[in-house]
Amino acid sequence: MGTKKDWTGNANSVYKTLGASNHVENKREQNDYYATDPMAAEWLIDLEDLHEKIWECACGEGHLSKVFESYGHSVWSTDLIDRGYGSFGVDFLECTGTWEGDIVTNPPYKFAKEFVEKGLDLVQNGNKVAMFLKLQFLEGQARKKLFEKFPPKTIHVSSSRILCSKNGRFEQMRASGSGAIAYAWFVWEKGFKGKTTLNWFN
Repeated sequence: MGTKKDWTGNANSVYKTLGASNHVENKREQNDYYATDPMAAEWLIDLEDLHEKIWECACGEGHLSKVFESYGHSVWSTDLIDRGYGSFGVDFLECTGTWEGDIVTNPPYKFAKEFVEKGLDLVQNGNKVAMFLKLQFLEGQARKKLFEKFPPKTIHVSSSRILCSKNGRFEQMRASGSGAIAYAWFVWEKGFKGKTTLNWFN
């Protein structure tokens, strides 16, 4: 685990400076991997002015990262589990330091609150943490406290369904006709203290 200090530099220095632990008990995403339809990233690019540097911290097989890269963003893609893309063995919740860019991901849902809090701890003032989450993330006493302390700047609700497929099996999911879950992009801007704006897309 790295020491807690601020840093500047490229993705290589990020990897060396941010703490990354790979404890057996932390292999939590292995059974909580739901790949995101790349269209979600396309929509976010239309909806938000994203930083040139993006950290996709639960990258899976790179479905979102590849879209951001195609639009010219410098993307650092990491995951706890080796899924054949990006840098693996990086436990986002154990990372320390300061990220000079935005953090964008579809986090493992059971740790979504923790991912939001860690993301806001790592980014600089004015930078964004964007999480693709189920609408039901709005519910719950613990998350109410999160929203009161760190109000999202914008919540972009998808009017039509966007697929998140278990283990990235999109074709199998489409064939079965499943995917009736409502999702939204929850976007925090570090330092923002105003009222959350609700927006619809798709």
